[in-house]
Formats: sequence, C-alpha cells, structure tokens
Amino acid sequence: MSRGGDEAKAELVEIVDFLKNPQDYGRLGARIPKGVLLVGPPGTGKTLLAKAVVGEAAVPFFSISGSEFVEMFVGVGAGRTRGVGGHDESEQTLNQLLTEMDGFDSSVGLIILAATNRPEILDQALLRAGRFDRQVLVDRPDKKGRLDILKVHVKKVTLAQDVDLEQVAALTTGFSGADLANRVNEAALTARRRRASAVELQDFTATIERIVAGLEKKSRVLNPKERETVAHHEMGHALVALALPETDPVHKISIIPRGIGALGYTLQRPTEDRFLMTRTDLEHKIAVLLGGRAAEKLVFGELSTGAADDLARATDIARDMITRFGMDEGLGYIAFEAQRPRFLDTPELAHGGCRVAESTQARIDQAIRDIVMGVFERAYRILDINRAVLERCARELLARETLDESDIRQLTQGLVRN
Repeated sequence: MSRGGDEAKAELVEIVDFLKNPQDYGRLGARIPKGVLLVGPPGTGKTLLAKAVVGEAAVPFFSISGSEFVEMFVGVGAGRTRGVGGHDESEQTLNQLLTEMDGFDSSVGLIILAATNRPEILDQALLRAGRFDRQVLVDRPDKKGRLDILKVHVKKVTLAQDVDLEQVAALTTGFSGADLANRVNEAALTARRRRASAVELQDFTATIERIVAGLEKKSRVLNPKERETVAHHEMGHALVALALPETDPVHKISIIPRGIGALGYTLQRPTEDRFLMTRTDLEHKIAVLLGGRAAEKLVFGELSTGAADDLARATDIARDMITRFGMDEGLGYIAFEAQRPRFLDTPELAHGGCRVAESTQARIDQAIRDIVMGVFERAYRILDINRAVLERCARELLARETLDESDIRQLTQGLVRN
C-alpha cells in the first residue's frame, strides 16, 4: 500500500477483505458497503489508495471520471439541451447513479470506490446508508507520514549522506503527498543547477522557500535605507521568536526579495504538528508577527509599509480569539462568528455565531485592538532589552543577506529570553 495516511489505510484494509472474502460476511448476515467515498484535499493520494485496494484484492477495476458520468448517463447532447422535465444534466446524472447503486446486490462483492476533494457540495442522497455510507478521510500526512513519503521518493534521486529527512519533514507541515514528491524532484533540479553530485539539505530548503516566500527577485534592488529597514524588520521577527518560550525554532532569515512583494522573510521550523493552541500560544504567534514592526519603531522611530501582511495576519488571529474561540472574559465565552463548516459538513450544518448589537460590535473591535496593541508592547519590550543583539544581528544580515540556523544560534548568544 501507499505511504502515509495510516488511519485511511486501516479502513481500506477491511474493504480489501470484503472484496476477497464476500462469502464470509454473507454467512454472518453482514451487509458489505455498496459505496466507499474517499474524501480529502487534492494531492493526498485518494486515487492511489483506490488503486492500491484493487491491487491488494486482485479484483477487476473499472475506472471512470466524473465528466464521463455525464456523457454515460445523460448523453453528449445534454450539454446543449440543458433541461429535460425540469432537471438539468447534473441532476439527471445523480438520479441515474442513485438508481444504479440501489440496484446492486451487496452479496456479490461489488463495491464503488469514489474520491472527491469537495464533499460539502455532494447531494445528501448520495451519502445516506446503502449508498456511499462509508466515508474515509484521506488527509494531509502528519510528520511521520511525511517522513515515510519522503523516504519513498528520495530512492529515485542521489541523496547526500548527511541529509536529515526529519528536518525536511518538519519544514513541510501541511504538504500533501503530491507536494512532497514534487519537492524531492525540485530539490534534484536545484542540485543540478548547482552542478552538485548529490542532493543536499540546502536544495530541499531552497525548494521549500520557493513555496513559502516565492522566487528570488535579485533584480529587485533595494536602496541602502530600505535594506537596513528590512534587515532590522526580519531580525525583529526572529529575536521575538527566539525570546518567547515554546515557539518554533528560527530556521533561516533572508533579506533577498522574493515573490510579488516580499522584501525578506524569516522561516521557522516546527518541531511537531500542532492540533490545539492556547491563548498564550496564539499571543506568541501574534508577537512574532509584530516583531518586525516593533523593530522598525524601536530603531528608526517611524513605521513603513513592510508590515502590511504581518498586521493582517496578526489581526486575523486576534479576531478569531475573540469571535470564534471566546477568549475574552469581558465578552464571555461566546462565539460571535458562525463556526466554519468542518470538512465533512455540508454548508447548512455550519453552527454557532449570533447577531450582535452595535455596542457589542464596538466592544469586540476594542478587544481585538487591546490584544494586538498589548502583544505589540510585549514584542517591543523584548527587542528594547535585546537592542544590542538586534543591532549586531542586523549588521551581519546586511553583510551576508542570509543567515541559517547555526549562524543565528551563534549571533544571538546573550539574548535575554522572556
């Protein structure tokens, strides 16, 4: 079977047994599922898992895409004749599919495996018992899954002996299996551009940076004042991250412009996948985002437009803290914003949230402002205490343009942690 997604694979092992031994289930009076729906983001291996099931069960497999269903059940001409008896072609397709599924005998070992990355738009008639009554989530892999996937794909490339794939797995949080396969190939291409004999960790880092920050824009030449501002801005992010407890380690800092508008970037490396965050965790994330603005104010006494994206993200986190997570004692443990539909929910099942009076909205706005400004003051104090370290690191960053983890560790000795 494919790598990653252990829970999904465990579910599908039972499907393999259904296909291999339908008579055993029949003797017990058990009904084999007629349909299994694989749901998950693009690139997570849904189609690959379906083919793996067929390979393990050694049964005939008929593959068909969604667009082919329209031609099969409705006819090519339906695209030109939009309605027949008041139903458009998608409804005709759905009705015919439901009819076909209802006609299957569950004792013959026939199962429909379907895959989608948009389960929320499926008609509920498809998902009721007796149709696609088993739904298997094929999610993006966790750190262990990413490591397993990387180990498979690096077999195809010449890998340097000292490459730590665990570091690569840590840097690729949120990547799908297809993303990881592409990153391995891009790393090999990067190594070739360097005329290297093997793929090294720097090649993986370079490809990940292209995803996170965009392509390098060395043709975008900053004047000396702008470079100095960007250097202090990025070091502000880094030093606040280093000073606060339980934040992700700083992996790399650069003042080489990238992408559409990034004049520099600070890359952090998560040590683990996180699924739950406290108020303190969220405040620390805001503090790191505001570290760049705080450094500019501390060193230059004025503000620039370079913090626009940081401010937007910090405000979004603060707004979620108040309106979604109920993290303000004064306003109470209330969700003022409707909860976003979960992955397998339909839009109409979104719940929570409430209408608020103008006075309450004003209190919400003030609470968001209090969080952002309070955390900003904390970031500012951290940098003020560590101003000598900030200036030293910024000078080095200006001279070298890029600092890696070992450089940062050496330069920030003596940092006063919060």
